[in-house]
Amino acid sequence: MSFDPALLRASFAVVECRADQLVRFFYVHLFAHHPDLRRHFPADLTEQRDRLFRALAHVVRQLDQPARLTEYLRALGRDHRRYRAAAEHYAAVGASLVAAVRHFSGRTWTQETERSWTEAYAVVSRTMLEAAEEEDGAPAWWEAEVTHRRRAAPDLVVLTLRPDRPYRHTAGQYLTLGSPRLPQLWRPYSIANAPRPDGTLELHVRRVPGGRLSPVLVHDVLPGERLLLGAPQGTAVLDPASRRPVLAVAGGTGWGAVKALLEQLARGPARPVTVYLAARDDADQYDLAAVTALVAEHPWLEVVLAAPEYGTDPAEAAALLRTGLRRHGDWSGHDVYLSGPPALAPELTRLLTGLHADPALIRHDPVPPPPRPGGHLSPAEWLLGPPPDPLPGR
Repeated sequence: MSFDPALLRASFAVVECRADQLVRFFYVHLFAHHPDLRRHFPADLTEQRDRLFRALAHVVRQLDQPARLTEYLRALGRDHRRYRAAAEHYAAVGASLVAAVRHFSGRTWTQETERSWTEAYAVVSRTMLEAAEEEDGAPAWWEAEVTHRRRAAPDLVVLTLRPDRPYRHTAGQYLTLGSPRLPQLWRPYSIANAPRPDGTLELHVRRVPGGRLSPVLVHDVLPGERLLLGAPQGTAVLDPASRRPVLAVAGGTGWGAVKALLEQLARGPARPVTVYLAARDDADQYDLAAVTALVAEHPWLEVVLAAPEYGTDPAEAAALLRTGLRRHGDWSGHDVYLSGPPALAPELTRLLTGLHADPALIRHDPVPPPPRPGGHLSPAEWLLGPPPDPLPGR
């Protein structure tokens, strides 16, 4: 790498506290200089701005781990084919990104800083473009018919989808999902099944307060409707050569990814598998029938439920989970899979490595850090974009 990772991290630290203003400036700059690119983005950029900054923060913090960063960028490049992103689009984005960081860096910005940002972005864009080009001939997205819809909880549905073309995925992967109702708006969801002979996919979708796509999926989408699927992503998959015992920890709808892994494990040589399944409370264990069936069918499987009684402080679920993992004591020699809310993987990785789990055997998909809290500091900044919708779930 010709750029200086330490210099980039120091530069990013200067602007990180103004994340909200930085990403707003970026989009205003991008669309002012390239108005034709506006059609590639959703009408409401509120959530898109947050996702952009989280991705940028993740890249900056992975600069000292080139293998992991390359893996993340290649997946990102393959996925961006659904936006029909071309080389000239990457160049436009890079120019606006550097302009935004320069604007908010003030006197800390130097020629050396600009050179490092420019060179780093060149590496990022080249890696993403190369990965996209390697997929030449593969669909940029799939259409999939909703064939079944099951209300699993008041705020959660299980959807079964039939893609219009073969969709080759591996247990433990996830996909990005979109709807023609909300153009250019995509969200990631775990694939909750191992590959099936009929090619169908199962997704567990919970309504996110303040979200836009999840309420549509939970409350409005019916069998017969068509959705859009991005290419499968993720590396939290089984090691086909391993015969080590398995620990899987799932929180909430993270159970979907673990369920897929269990289905795949059932097709191979038996090995001990322990699953810790955490939920906000006992009423939120939405798929207990499937859990019970898997335990009854497979003697090598043990499932530990970590859910407090209904009405208990939600923090109690996390405490129960930590207590259960500590009670086991030693997790050395286990393949470990983590799936759930963004905060789950980093916290449990620290806990399990303290309980002798090998960090190299802990698998979960990248968790971009959340941005620092930002705010609109003036009416002018407020007018750069529409305010968030005050009604949750719209």
